[in-house]
Amino acid sequence: MDKSELVTDPSVTDPRVADPGTYGMKKLPEVTLAFWVMKIAATTLGETAGDLFAQTLKLGYFLTTILLFLIFAITLVVQLRSRRYNPFFYWTVILSTSMAGTTMSDFMNRDAGAKYLSGGATSLGWGPQGFGLGYPVGAAILISLLIAIFAVWKLTGQTFVIRDIVTFRGEALFWSAILVSNTLGTSMGDFLSDSSGLGYAGGALLVGGVLAGLLALTRVPVVPNVLLFWFAFVLTRPLGATAGDFLTKPVAKGGLDLGTVGSSGVLLAILVGLMGYAHLKERRS
Repeated sequence: MDKSELVTDPSVTDPRVADPGTYGMKKLPEVTLAFWVMKIAATTLGETAGDLFAQTLKLGYFLTTILLFLIFAITLVVQLRSRRYNPFFYWTVILSTSMAGTTMSDFMNRDAGAKYLSGGATSLGWGPQGFGLGYPVGAAILISLLIAIFAVWKLTGQTFVIRDIVTFRGEALFWSAILVSNTLGTSMGDFLSDSSGLGYAGGALLVGGVLAGLLALTRVPVVPNVLLFWFAFVLTRPLGATAGDFLTKPVAKGGLDLGTVGSSGVLLAILVGLMGYAHLKERRS
């Protein structure tokens, strides 16, 4: 039996008892290898697409953050109103949180200095272009916010096992944690790429190594799988962020210089193909 499925008091651990607003059908996917492949593809696309709007199209961090947060809100409403799991709805919200998290992180941590502008640009978009908090302060704020969400989640008695979330309250808490974790993951990825000295490829390799260590810990009985899942979920975001920067940034900065438009198009095609496959598999099952 999976450790996460051990129960004691049904009134606390069974979401159908803890919350009368039960859907009656699962709204979230099973966590498989395909799940993690799609998560990495979505977070990488979130990085390149966020930079496409903010930097390539020069909308700036302020306007892009507002735009992408509105897109996130719309996709979230569609997901919450759905009565059963739909891969297109679910992964569209994951993508929108990744895109919004990219510019939210940039807006918190950066000040739109010259090193973040595209070649020849002297300004970026309209409005304030960042608080300039820096990665350590920004990460501390986001970690505190994520801990607060998990604390509220725990107090409500909702399950942390995503395949067992069948209530509106549980799903709302889940998506709140996803948005903050993707924003935090962006900050971690940008720190590894820009400030750690590892570069884009080095940062991706480091995060990949940590994820491999988490995978090994799933074989250790005393380590809860739910805890490992959330650590992995956060860490796949900096993996996507560093991979996205590696694809799009200039060769002089350690990237492949494939551009945000081309990279985003290829990643979008891959993600849509994977969503289509997941949809067909869901219908057959």
